[in-house]
Amino acid sequence: MVEQQTIVLDRVFHALADPTRRAMLKRLASGERRIGELASPFSMSLAAASKHVRVLEQAGLIRRRVEGRAHLCRLNPDPLAAADEWLHFYERFWGQRLDALEEALNAEDGSEGDHHDGR
Repeated sequence: MVEQQTIVLDRVFHALADPTRRAMLKRLASGERRIGELASPFSMSLAAASKHVRVLEQAGLIRRRVEGRAHLCRLNPDPLAAADEWLHFYERFWGQRLDALEEALNAEDGSEGDHHDGR
């Protein structure tokens, strides 16, 4: 189970590492699109766009359906939720560490003030 989650996260973060794929996902957030529509803002070939779509599909971030010759893609947010959960864990982890550091620094500042006042 843990290994499967790791594989899913690896694929999601790999897919999100590319700015073109992130832009494609953003366009899909407003609705279903043909691969040609996803390719058009980037001046790329249909073959290049299809490679990006394949990576997004392998990560589970999009679903593709075929109508005749048209390949229509839509966003699947479930893997993004898993990535968000993973990121949220580390956000809490580092937030707690930074809070503890801030408390320690504030305590140190307070004790230095007391020390300097006593001279």
